Amino acid sequence: MLDQRRIIELMDFEWRLLVGCLNTARSAYLDEGKPIEDVNTLLIKVMNAKLKKVRI
Repeated sequence: MLDQRRIIELMDFEWRLLVGCLNTARSAYLDEGKPIEDVNTLLIKVMNAKLKKVRI
């Protein structure tokens, strides 16, 4: 199976909201005793995403 990449463009507010939601989900999973490896992986990918400056 081929690996597929998806690219999304987020404004600063949207990026911060996404990181906050992932942190909230991670905390909820920890409280429930569920595995958090997938959430951690996604959070790291979002945090390390390259920044692209766009002219307005």
